[in-house]
Amino acid sequence: MKVFRGLPNDRARAPCALTIGNFDGVHRGHQALLAHVTANARRLGLEAAVMTFEPHPREYFAQRSGDMSKAPARIANLRDKLESLGNAGVDRVIVEHFNEHFASMSPEEFTERVLVEGLHVKWLMVGDDFCYGARRAGNVALLAEAGKRYGFEVHSLPAVLHDSTRISSSAVRAALAAGDFDATRALLGHPYSMSGHVIHGQKLGRTLGFPTLNLRVAHRPALAGIFVVQVHGLADQPLPAVASLGVRPTVEDAGRMLLEVHIFDWAQPCYGKLVRVEFLAKLRDEEKYVDLATLTAAIECDAQQARAWFARRAGALTATDRI
Repeated sequence: MKVFRGLPNDRARAPCALTIGNFDGVHRGHQALLAHVTANARRLGLEAAVMTFEPHPREYFAQRSGDMSKAPARIANLRDKLESLGNAGVDRVIVEHFNEHFASMSPEEFTERVLVEGLHVKWLMVGDDFCYGARRAGNVALLAEAGKRYGFEVHSLPAVLHDSTRISSSAVRAALAAGDFDATRALLGHPYSMSGHVIHGQKLGRTLGFPTLNLRVAHRPALAGIFVVQVHGLADQPLPAVASLGVRPTVEDAGRMLLEVHIFDWAQPCYGKLVRVEFLAKLRDEEKYVDLATLTAAIECDAQQARAWFARRAGALTATDRI
């Protein structure tokens, strides 16, 4: 899969079947849309392409207004989004920098400069609620009219439902915020996880008896707290662990998000390695403690609960094998 930061240059502008959206989480609704795009791209002999945005448009407008509470929490970082798009069979992804210039484009300018001249679109599918252009003035009907003028097909996909509820990034965020990983899995079609390279931390966990591997979290995630997790990428099998995702209020006040993972009975070096942390269950919310001794006791309790969770699951699997 080819990834472009902004519109491809002239030599890389192959005709394509395209879809446009934020694709945060690449949930089952997105997957249905991508399946249509890739199938029709193959049928027409085109490249299957996705245009997405960085930052999220709502994040851009929230920052411009000075109220970041209006920005949506992120389900996935850009690396995980691109991996999901590649797994869906997409040939190229255009990561468009969403800025003042892009936000001010009229629907007509967007169609001509981006879709026709910039991407050579021949077939286009969007969600039935798709809007585009300055002040979201363009909609699917306007896009279909433009397609007739410029010679590309326009199709829209109705909402994809789960238990009569629309599958959306908002629904996934709500499930994650509630710590409901069964509902999250049903919406995504797979377990929820986050990936990243292991970075050096303050080494505080090591002094407390709970060494951690740390992953930087660049954006506000859709979940926070203490979790039962398992880590992929360090061994042949996923490693059981307990994790904290939050701002570490007991030891610093910078407000920076960090994912700290204590892997049980593991002492191998892993700095710089790319790992994937799969979330299995939520234990509790993050808290601020009066001192490190109280924090250590809480971590010990969390670790015991996580170990017990894995023991119960192992027992359940063994019982199933006997049936």
